[in-house]
This record gives sequence, structure tokens and C-alpha cells, in this order.
Amino acid sequence: MRNIFNNTQIAFSLKSDTELDRAYFLFKMIANEPLVRIGTAVTNFAIKANLPVEGLIRATVFDHFCGGVNEEDCLTVVDKLFTKGVSSVLDYSVEGKEEEEQFDEVLEKTLKLIEFAKEKKSIPFAVFKPTGFGRIDLYEQIGEGKQLNESETQEWNRVVARFDKVCKASYDSDVALLIDAEESWMQNPVDDLVEEMMMKYNKSKPIVFNTLQMYRWDRLDYLKKLHDKAKKEGFYIGMKLVRGAYMEKENERAIEKEYPTPICPSKEATDENYDAAVKYMVDYIDTMSVFEGTHNEASTYFLMDLMEEKGIKSDDDRIWFGQLYGMSDNISYNLADNGYNVAKYLPFGPVKDVMPYLIRRAEENTSVAGQTSRELAMIKAERNRRKGK
Repeated sequence: MRNIFNNTQIAFSLKSDTELDRAYFLFKMIANEPLVRIGTAVTNFAIKANLPVEGLIRATVFDHFCGGVNEEDCLTVVDKLFTKGVSSVLDYSVEGKEEEEQFDEVLEKTLKLIEFAKEKKSIPFAVFKPTGFGRIDLYEQIGEGKQLNESETQEWNRVVARFDKVCKASYDSDVALLIDAEESWMQNPVDDLVEEMMMKYNKSKPIVFNTLQMYRWDRLDYLKKLHDKAKKEGFYIGMKLVRGAYMEKENERAIEKEYPTPICPSKEATDENYDAAVKYMVDYIDTMSVFEGTHNEASTYFLMDLMEEKGIKSDDDRIWFGQLYGMSDNISYNLADNGYNVAKYLPFGPVKDVMPYLIRRAEENTSVAGQTSRELAMIKAERNRRKGK
């Protein structure tokens, strides 16, 4: 089973030579931190100034990391991935909205995605981000235990109603629903709300999934407490496990507001925490379902080994592996080729609105040790293989 992720022929089987060259160019650019900073600033300026750069963005970074500008646009990519056994999670990646009308728009978009997933075996999950359904400041107020006034209480009730409407639609359609994580200072109200939804809709199997960012040292304890509650109340747990996306922001805020950082003290501690959560969930897989969202080969092998030890089949529907579209194809496609359940997060939305997501991807690849160099090494190996070297 070891070293299955080195097979670049399988990893890049869907990429033409031109697409492979584009990927190589993109990751070479991303590897250069000053270039990413300059490129981000220039791109933001060009978009705000309404300069005609969308075509260029679409032909390069957008098409590499995104499925399309709308859900129909994504279907070509979804069908293509599924020919290799890789499923898709359509992720409406428009961020930073603040108006009720915009939240209702995201709600309708999510409901439409559930309908899409219901009709297509290639889309096993729907997904949404809590801040797509309500104001960041509102989550933060509740997270800090502040009293809401009457208007804010009504506003929060609308957020709860949006959550419930989407979770009920998922339940009625028998489509699993992934709910993304937020920053720690607004995560508590999200956790409480998702627990309510689990109690309501996960009575017979996991439909509603929360997300645990395992770079937070308190998340394993949270999972264990949730498990105790699930046993008492009689519901199943669905959980997506990730390492986390807001580390710098979390540490800076902890320093500024003078409280202990919620982040693990080291990368090694995060890795241990992550694998401990994976093991805990597999130990109780009869009442849980895990979506392992990772680009880390060691953690992927760890879960594969646990499955083998416990006699769990590779295609057991309670265990999924997930990576972002445009990244770690060596993991995704080789897992699928070996019979595991794999889904790519496939972001979509208007080019202009998806730019914050794309900028975060570029910055993440620059800052995560080894990520870009691994991508480049794999792409280089495949290019050489094709040239017969």
C-alpha cells in the first residue's frame, strides 16, 4: 500500500500537456513569496479599478483552482473527475457579504446545490460556510457572550432558520451536508447550532457534518464531549477534520487581546492532535462518519492503515478523503484508483467574487512548508515521464 502517491501518471491522467505546463507555471509563481504579495496587490487594484483582467485570471489561476462561474459551468469538471472515481463537493466560494438579501441568496444557492447533489452520484455532499448565512459581527457577539438587542435577536433567529432550512433539505434529499469552520471567536455559536441540527437530523445516520480545525488544542476534547452528548441524546456524529485555515489571524488576535492562543504550540502537536481525532472517530465509526480533509500524505496513510487494521473496506461510505481542486492530485487520484471514497472541494462563483478565496489559496501554498515544492516535484516528474526521460 505504501508509496501509492508517487504515481504521477494516475495523478495527472486528466491533465493535458498544456494544463500541466500551466500548473507548473502557477506553482512556480506561488513559490515566490514576494511575487505572491505583489501579484495579490496588483490583482486587487485591477479588479477594484474595473480593469479588463477577468479573462486573464479565468484562463490561469481561476481555471486551475475553481470549477466555474456557476454550478452548471462546473458540471463538465464534475463529470470529468468522476471518470476517475473522484467525486466533487460544489463550494460556492463568495465571501465577505453583510446584507440579509445576500445571505438569502447564499441560502437559495445552497438549496440548489442540494438538489444538484440529489440527482448526481458524483456529488455526494453539499456544503456551506456559516458566515454565508449571517454577519460575522453577530457570530462574534454571541461567541463573546454579549447580550443581543431585539433587532439582533430577530437577525439571529433568521440565521438559525437558514441553518434549519438547509439541514432539513439535506435530510429530505438524503444528501450529507458539510458545514465549514470559522475563526475560534465565532465558532462556539456555530458549534451549538450544528449540534442542534445533528440532534434533529442525524437520528438514523450522519447527515449534518460540523468541521473541526485540529490546529486548535481544544478540539479533541470537544469531539469527546460531543460524543458523550450523542450517546445520551441518540444521534450520529458527522465530522470533517482539517488542520485549520486561520493560524496567523488566531495568534495575532490572542496577543492583541491578551488571552492564551487556541492554536497548538507546534506543527508536530497539530499533527498528533489531528491523527488522534482521526483514530477516535474510527474507533467509534459505528456511530460516526469522518470526512478527512487533508493534503498531508502521512495523515492519509494513517487513516488507510487504521481502516485496514479494523477490517473496514476502502469504499465504506462512513469514511471519505477530501482535497481542494487544483491541489494534491497525487493523493486524490491515487486514492480513488485504489478504491477509496474521495471528493474534491470544487469552488465556484463569479471571478471577481471568488478572488478572496484564490488569494487565500496562493498565500496558503506559499506559507505551508513543503506544499508548493511537493506540487512542483510531482508536476516535474510527470512532465519528464511524458517526455520519456
